[in-house]
Formats: sequence, C-alpha cells, structure tokens
Amino acid sequence: MPEEPLRIALLSYRSKPFCGGQGVYVRYLSRELVRLGHHVEVFSGPPLPQLDDGVTLTELRSLDLYREPDPFRVPKLREFTSATDWLEWLTMCTGAFPEPLTFSLRAWRHLRKRRSEFDIAHDNQGLGYGLLGLKRLLPTVATVHHPITVDRDIELAAAPSRKRRFALRRWYGFTRMQGRVVRRLPAVCTVSATSEEETLRAFRVEPSRLSVIGVGVDDEVFRPPSVARVKDRIVTVTSADVPLKGLDDLLHAVAKLRTERDVELVVVGTPKPDGPADRSVGRLGLKDAVRFVSGLSEVDLAALLGSAEVAVVPSRFEGFSLPAVEAMACGTALVATTAGALPEVVGPDGHAALHVPPSDPEALAAAIGRLLGDPALRETLGANGRERVLANYTWRRTALSTVDWYRRALGC
Repeated sequence: MPEEPLRIALLSYRSKPFCGGQGVYVRYLSRELVRLGHHVEVFSGPPLPQLDDGVTLTELRSLDLYREPDPFRVPKLREFTSATDWLEWLTMCTGAFPEPLTFSLRAWRHLRKRRSEFDIAHDNQGLGYGLLGLKRLLPTVATVHHPITVDRDIELAAAPSRKRRFALRRWYGFTRMQGRVVRRLPAVCTVSATSEEETLRAFRVEPSRLSVIGVGVDDEVFRPPSVARVKDRIVTVTSADVPLKGLDDLLHAVAKLRTERDVELVVVGTPKPDGPADRSVGRLGLKDAVRFVSGLSEVDLAALLGSAEVAVVPSRFEGFSLPAVEAMACGTALVATTAGALPEVVGPDGHAALHVPPSDPEALAAAIGRLLGDPALRETLGANGRERVLANYTWRRTALSTVDWYRRALGC
C-alpha cells in the first residue's frame, strides 16, 4: 500500500533566488518534493525565492532592513505593525542581526493558526527561538548547511582591530540562539560529513538526532556547453567580500598568472564599493582582468560556467559547495581547496578537480596554470566531474532522502 503524501511547511528566513545556497536549496528541494507527490508550502522572508509550478509561496513580511540599494535603512513609522517589527528594528540598531529570530517568531504565529494543514515543518538554517514554540504544535525539523560560527570565527581572525572584533561578536550573537534551538529539535540534517562534524562541535547536537543529506544540482540546466569555451577564462562563484570564501587568495593567484598569460577572471558576486575585493583588484592592477557579474539566472550561470576553461572554489571553509557541483555538472575543469567538505564533494585529487591548500595563492596559481596549459587534463577532469554529479548530486536523490528523513522524524 503506497504511503500517504506529506504536507510540508518549508521555512526559509531569506531565500535569495539566483545565488546563495538557501534560495537554491528551497527552490529545488520544494520542486522535487512536489514531483514526488507531496504538498509543499514555502514560508519565506525577503528576498523571496523563485519557485516552480505546484509549490505555494507565503511571504512572512519583515521590515527588510538589509535590502539593496538601501541596507540598514530607517523604516517609516507606518511600517511598524507588531512588536516583532520593533524587535527587528531595535536589534539592528544595536549592531546585531535580527532576521533568524524575528522570522521564526512570525512563522510560529502564522502556523499556530494553520497547524492542522501540515504534517511537518522544515526550517532552513534559521534556527530561531520561534521554532521552540512551533515544535509544540507541529513536528519540526531543520537543515544546518554549516554552523555560522565558522563564518564568525574566520571573520574574527581577519578583523584588524578590537573595535571590529566587538562589532562582529555582536553581529553574530544570533549563533548562540541557534545552538540552543538546534539542541532541542528532534531531528536535524546537514549536507556533508564535514558539516556534520562542525555541527556536532559547534552546537553539541546529540549525534543520534543528526543525519547527512547531500544537496544537488539541476543537471538539465547545468550541463556541458555546445559551443567552444573561452580561452584562458577562469570563473568563480563567491560572496565577494566574505573572507570565508577566499576571493582575495584567488585575486593574488590571478595577478601571478597575469605575468605568464592573458587570463580573464569572471567573479559571480557583488563587491562593495571600496570594499576588500574592490581594493585588492585596484592594488593588484587587475581592473582590466577581473569582471564582476551578479543577478544571473541559473541558465545564464550555467552558460558562464560552461564558457570557462577553469572554475575555481578558493574557499577557506565550505560545508558543501553548490558552485563546485554546478561547475562539475557543466563539465568544467575545477580547482578547489581542501577546506571543509570540498574534498568530500569533488572527490580525490586529480579525479574531477585539482586540490590545493586553503589560503595559498601560489598553489592556486600553479594549479590553474597547469589546467590552462593542458587541454587533455581539462577534458578528463570535466568528464569525471559530470559523471560524479549524475551519480551523487541530483535534487531528486536529495528529495527522496529528505522524505525518508521526514518519515523517520514522524515515526512512520
């Protein structure tokens, strides 16, 4: 007898649609769950996700204090309609990041009126205190892509002053809440063995409550190109000014490569004006060699990855790395650091990617240069990468594993 379809409330405090793991995860997991016959309603704060047919979206309105082009904006008085709005505003005014908490409170208030409409609630990385109220009404589980304590620790290590370190500790204060919440949830999943280890270490989750479910890629969109690749083009997908992502290491590597060949680096990301990436590009004399693009659709991103001779993931930590999987799906030769889960995701050195140590521009330059000079090696790595993705990293596989996880959490 077939099992009954599940009614799933998928919660995501922000879901930027075209880059950033959270929006991609929400879109494709919800799509594949619906294709498997389940009902999914996504609850999100801004930025809202792009969703496919059959998936319902409910916006949980916020003050949207970090929206572009006016982050840290001052809302008009008429925008304050609840105590949660005031909490969001006052928390931001003290230098802390309020969204995981305030979104969870709004989700709890909304869903307590609709508890009979769902079998399970699935939180995507928010881990706010509102989940503790929600789990008393509805079975509630969560995904931790990686503990944000990792981002905090890397930024603290790079901070140039005591004042900056104080500001960072205040901004990342929500991570204490996340640890308290995740320890009280009945089931948590993460996306790699490395993220599992970090979650156990940072949040002290009971190991029996933690599962590993890898994420995937749309292999129909991310596929090898039908046209020739652009000679000496390098592509990376990164949060431009986040030290965790290692863009500065890659920029130094490109500066070294420019002494040997006419390389072009395309960065999918948005640098802050006069921010770290912008300053490094100017200081290294790379203004004619580095191009930043943003707001790409997935079709455009796939075309860009497929146009490159080499893709690079220079991160100092990754809990999984969708950009690595997307590049492999496009059959693009890859250079990746050995930070975090990257070796686990891309496979052994020399199979689908060349490995380099994190924070090592010299090693990055050597590996990229090796690939640019060896078309046969690029072809081999690209073919192996595509094969690895099809075997391990499709969204249907992710959705099937997620449904099994839901049913275990529900005891059915």
